[in-house]
Amino acid sequence: MVKRIVLMGLFSLWACSAVLADEATKIPWSVLSADEQAMLQPFAAQWDQLPAQRQQRLQAGAQHWAHMPPQERAQARERFKNWRDLPPEARDNIRKRYEKFQQLPPNEQERIRKRWEWFRSLPPERRAELRERWKSMTPEQRREAMERRERNRDLTIEQRRELREQRQQQRRERN
Repeated sequence: MVKRIVLMGLFSLWACSAVLADEATKIPWSVLSADEQAMLQPFAAQWDQLPAQRQQRLQAGAQHWAHMPPQERAQARERFKNWRDLPPEARDNIRKRYEKFQQLPPNEQERIRKRWEWFRSLPPERRAELRERWKSMTPEQRREAMERRERNRDLTIEQRRELREQRQQQRRERN
């Protein structure tokens, strides 16, 4: 019984210390610069209730924004607008995909980033063509395409070209 009481007391102290540590790292509104306050004005009313970590992220974002070139700010505004215009379900889906991505091993994250950069480097017409092809595939065809891509990941460009030509030849023979 005494052991249980001591454990409960220790747990209570730990919980209180976590709350106090969070309070100690909070950023008072008055400490923010005038520029930061102006930028973070939408959060002013609830600033004191925000967790310390969120306050720190917001302050860091405000500082980053202050040092962005005008062109980058314009691009960021456009991305923010696009984000706000998305339906809530789409934003939730994006958040879930991002969390899933963050849980991948670093080498897999890097592979996905490189693949995305490759896709972005394609001409817009080619990107549109690939999107349409993907949309027109059945779930089974998509799974097969992903499996094929995984099998061929380590091939050279020349080897991939040869495989592509073989597949095209097979399609022509079937039609």
